Amino acid sequence: RLRKEAAEARRSTDPDLLLCPSEDNLMDWRAWVRGPEGTPFERGVFELEIKACGQYPLAPPTVRMVTPIFHPNIHGVSGEICLDILKQEWSPAWTLASACTAIRALLSAPNPDSPLNCDAGNVMRAGDMDGFRATARQCVEDHARGGMPS
Repeated sequence: RLRKEAAEARRSTDPDLLLCPSEDNLMDWRAWVRGPEGTPFERGVFELEIKACGQYPLAPPTVRMVTPIFHPNIHGVSGEICLDILKQEWSPAWTLASACTAIRALLSAPNPDSPLNCDAGNVMRAGDMDGFRATARQCVEDHARGGMPS
C-alpha cells in the first residue's frame, strides 16, 4: 500500500501538499502543507513528520508537526496533533495524503475545547480571537515563511 501511495504522491499536482517518502525507508515520510487562505496560517508552509507502523493501513500513522505553530490542537513543543482520524476514527480508507489534507483543514477549524496547546486554547476560549490570530500570524512569520520545497 505504501508503494502505491508513494507513486500517487509523485504524480500529485496538489499545490497545497507535497508528500514524500524517505529515500531509504518507506515507513518514514515528510509532508509540507500550505496554510489555508483566510486563516492566520495562510502565508506559511508547515512540515509534517509521518511514521507508518507495521500495521498500516489498519492502524493510523504517527504524524507530528515539525514547524512550530500556535494552534490549540497542536502541541507547541512535541508537535503532537489532536485529530480524531489520527486516533480512534482512523480507517484503512484514509491515506497519508488524505490525513495531511485533514490536518490542513484543522488549521482552518481549530477546536479550543480539546487543546494540546493550552495557551492557544485559553486565548480562544476567552474570546480573544484578534489575539489568537496575531500570535498565530507572528509564529508563521517567525517559523513557517517560505515556499513549498521542490
